[in-house]
Order: sequence, then C-alpha cells, then structure tokens
Amino acid sequence: MKGHFYKPKCKCKDNKGNSKKTKKCSCGASWAYILDVGIDPKTGKRKQKKKSGFKTKTEAQEAAALLTVEISQGTYIQESNSTFEEFAEEWIKIYQATGKVKVSTIRVRRHEITRLMDYFAKLKIKDITRVKYQNALNDLMARGYAQNTIDGAHRTGRMIFKKAVEMELIKKDPTEFAQVPKITKSIEELEDEEEIPKYLEKHELSIFLKTAKEQGLERDYPIFMLLSYTGMRAGELCALKWKDINFEENTIKITKTLYNPKNRITDYTLLPPKTKNAKRIIDIDQKVLDVLEDLKTLQKVYKMKNRKTYYDKDFVFAKLESYPGYPELIKTIENRMRRLLKLADLNTDLTPHSLRHTHTSLLAEAGVSLPQIMERLGHKDEDTTKNVYLHVTKEMKKEASIKFGRLMENL
Repeated sequence: MKGHFYKPKCKCKDNKGNSKKTKKCSCGASWAYILDVGIDPKTGKRKQKKKSGFKTKTEAQEAAALLTVEISQGTYIQESNSTFEEFAEEWIKIYQATGKVKVSTIRVRRHEITRLMDYFAKLKIKDITRVKYQNALNDLMARGYAQNTIDGAHRTGRMIFKKAVEMELIKKDPTEFAQVPKITKSIEELEDEEEIPKYLEKHELSIFLKTAKEQGLERDYPIFMLLSYTGMRAGELCALKWKDINFEENTIKITKTLYNPKNRITDYTLLPPKTKNAKRIIDIDQKVLDVLEDLKTLQKVYKMKNRKTYYDKDFVFAKLESYPGYPELIKTIENRMRRLLKLADLNTDLTPHSLRHTHTSLLAEAGVSLPQIMERLGHKDEDTTKNVYLHVTKEMKKEASIKFGRLMENL
C-alpha cells in the first residue's frame, strides 16, 4: 500500500529559501502520513487518507500501520465531514421516509434537535466526542431545562448518531455511554407530583353541562356532553365523522385524530390515534345519541344554506358559520370551555382533557374496573388514569369503612 511520511508545516529553509531535505528539522513541526486507501468509484482515481499532528515519525508510522490493517480487514471507515446540522437534516428525511412516523412526531423530533444545535450545529459529526456530548446534556440541565426536554433531546440524539454509525459515517457513537442527568427535586416538588389531576366532581359536571346547555354557544352542549360521556380526546372529537357513529348499535368508533398545530382552519391533517390501543369502539348512552341527532338536523340546515361553499367531508363537529363544514379547532374548544367554566364559577384552569379525567373518576365511582376504563379510554398503560382511579376508589373504601362503623354503633 503506497504512502509516505513528511512534515507538512516544516519552516526550516536553506540559504536559497528551499526546505531543508538533508538536515534535521529544528522548527518542531509535527509529522504526518499520506496513504492510499482505495479507488474513487466516480473518477477511477486513487483516494488518499492524510493525517497530521504526530510528535514523532514513529507515531505516524504506527498510526498508518493501524489504518493499513483496517483497510486490509475491510473495517476501515472514511468518516464524514458533514456537520451535525447537515446530517440532522438528512436524518430527518430518512426518518420521515420510513412511513412509520406521524407528522406530529416529526415536529417533536425537529424541536428536540434544536436543543442539540446549541452545542453541535457547525461541528463535524466525526468530531463530536463522548465528552462533548455528555457535557451538552449536563449543560442543558444547568440551563434549567425540564427533565422531559433533556430526555427528549437525548432520545433524538441517540437516533441520529446511531444512524450515522449504521451508514459508516462515523466510527463511534458518542451517545453510547451517555448518562442523562437527573434533576434533584425538592420535597415540595415531589409532593406536587403526587397531586391528583384536576377534574370535575359529579355535581360540578352537572353544573358545567347545564351552563353549556343554557348559556353555551352553538354546538357547545353536544361538544362537552360527548367529551364528558365518552372520555375521548379533543383531537379525536374534532376528527369524528358521522360514519363513525352507529345509531343502531349505540357506539362510536375512534379511528383518527385531528392535527392542526398552527390553528389554521383549512390546514389540518387527520392522523391515526395516539397509540395502537387508541383505536377503539365506545358504547354510548341513548341520551348522547339524541343530542347528536339534533346536531345532525341543525347541520343539514347549514348545508342547505351554504350548499355552494359547504366543505362536506362528513365531520360531526363541523363549523357552521365561518368556513362551514371544516372541522372545529381544538383551540376553539379550549376557549369555549374556559368561557363556560367562568360563567359556571368553576375552576378555569381545567381543560377539555380534564373532562377525560372526569370521565375516569365517574366510571370508578360507578364501580367500573380499571382495565375496563383503560380500554374505554384507549390506554394500555397510563399513570394519570391510574392515579385518578386509585384516588376515587380509595375515597370509596373510606366511605364504606365509615358506613360500616356507623352500622356497628347501632348494634
């Protein structure tokens, strides 16, 4: 294998200004090697590997010998000169092209990459060491980022560098032995974590729905009644179509969710539900179906009124006035709920998702088992749901104990 050793930055000159070839170098320049590593498939010309920075010629020879062994064994990798910024964008395209990830997931990955850009954007991926990567994670914590943010950045970082190794663009994965720093929480923070998610008690839900019926804007009552009686997510409700409702079997089929992060009415996407288990069929009360029947009748009136402009894609909760036919925005539902909570003098911090927790608590109070509740909500495993369920059932057990004690007092 052809190659040679030399001092590329030697400044020693003779009287004529030429580099000294015969005399010993006195300027302290480092040694380098240049070695043939194969043939360029595009040009047919030889490819060479250069490396400098060696203190002695022996060190350069030893490094060249190791490279020669790698080439002969077929383990040599020509590391890429791509920057992290460049390869991260290439990785996103590869990740998206698998067809297995949602648009919303791509958005999350891009967001997590921005956290790593602060440290690696213009660095070549081959120059990002394990120490540099670990220091980046440590600094994210020092800057006060939340644990979820740091975990997310590391999760995406691992995928990026793993792909770089698979594509033989780098030799070592700098994330391989990285440790995500854990934020030490105060006693107060730990106690707050144990708080049960906020939801409406039975009497509060009754007040809320009554307010929606009597003082709500158009479609408020069917929107919030369905969220309360089914525990479905707001995105699932917005994506619901009339063909998903079986009026004979008293069921609703959940197969999709609305994705519209920019809240542009016409710029929405229908995606598969959050998880595989989120695809489900929910049994519903006839009372809910009656309300939906009334909504369907109202919708037909608006279809006729806007027959030339109505966006008829079968959405149950389609807008009626502006952009008639388009699915309602989740943001609009959030705003409407805040308005109703204020009118009802209830906790205005509650959200449409709080009605999901409310549904959980009422099911638990009705004696429905946790597995049945999880199936109804489309959960395989969800700590928040379990916390709500255990809180309600714990209170029910206390009540049973109190009632038993009172009974024994009369003996």
